[in-house]
Amino acid sequence: MQSAIHEITGRITAPDEKSSQQAILRLNNLTKPPGSLGRLEALAVRLAGISSTEKPSYTKRTVVVMAADHGVCSEGVSAFPQEVTLQMAYNFLTGGAAVNVLARQGNAEVQFVDIGINGELSHPDLIARKVRMGTDNMAIGPAMSRDEALQALLVGVKVAEEAVQNGTELFITGEMGIGNTTASAAILCAFENVSAELAVGRGTGIDDAQLRNKIRVVSQALHINQPNAADPLDVLSKVGGLEIAGLVGVILGAAANRVPVVLDGFISGAAALVARALAPESISYMISAHVSGEQGHRLMLQRLGLEPLLDLGLRLGEGTGGALCLHLIDAVSHIMNEMATFESAGVSGAEIGNQ
Repeated sequence: MQSAIHEITGRITAPDEKSSQQAILRLNNLTKPPGSLGRLEALAVRLAGISSTEKPSYTKRTVVVMAADHGVCSEGVSAFPQEVTLQMAYNFLTGGAAVNVLARQGNAEVQFVDIGINGELSHPDLIARKVRMGTDNMAIGPAMSRDEALQALLVGVKVAEEAVQNGTELFITGEMGIGNTTASAAILCAFENVSAELAVGRGTGIDDAQLRNKIRVVSQALHINQPNAADPLDVLSKVGGLEIAGLVGVILGAAANRVPVVLDGFISGAAALVARALAPESISYMISAHVSGEQGHRLMLQRLGLEPLLDLGLRLGEGTGGALCLHLIDAVSHIMNEMATFESAGVSGAEIGNQ
């Protein structure tokens, strides 16, 4: 299995610089003052390089929701019981979750993957890839074995590769798993050497006493497991989650196929930290949708070197922030494909630029 990781990471190369430069030239020749569309122009240049075209357009978009449970829930780190993961799974599969609504609005497909839910479910639209029935309690030992973490990662790679073969041109990362902000905070602490007090947030809406307990649990997990930041799979297996590992695979699979991947919130950011550690060039294919209301996410994005497109105080997860960004990506595509140039419109570029 380790060789499979090397195979996928070895396929990840830098975006196409020529297409990026062509996008810059086109933007500067459109009927507007240079740079006047602000960060939409930077997004256009990034997408051009990723997709190797100065006029990027994404017809088929896929939200991949990885779902799994966390043994650390037994430590009282969430306002909701672990059973909610399984109950919510059916909500996703029947199209009733927030991300389903926003994905429909953004003309995107939602794929729901059971990679580690602590329970059995059946549905014709379910992608059943369960590695195990949730993780163990990382506060008393490793969340999972190294082989299980690697297996979950490769599930994500395969899901991404199959989606690309079926026409997917852009990914959004989503997740469902009660307790996963605890694992994500621990991953941030492990990779970036920050304190649990800085990384841990309120997740599903815990009170002050529960927050203090959650900080204690993350600190204890790091102390007991001693995850090695120089070994990404060690961090992932000791203090991560199965759905986080799956998202690492989706990110790497997208990057290996030169497909942009829009990161949702805090949990997706934790997966991005692992993916970058495994394949530094993969960061070039990641677009940060938003900065969430979860404490630690802004710091996480700063360490990743990613600037979020939105800041709406979202903290739902599921891929909701990523789905909202589809409208910005569509705006970029329409601008690059439909907006007139100074020459085609018969407008003087110099005059416009001097106004």
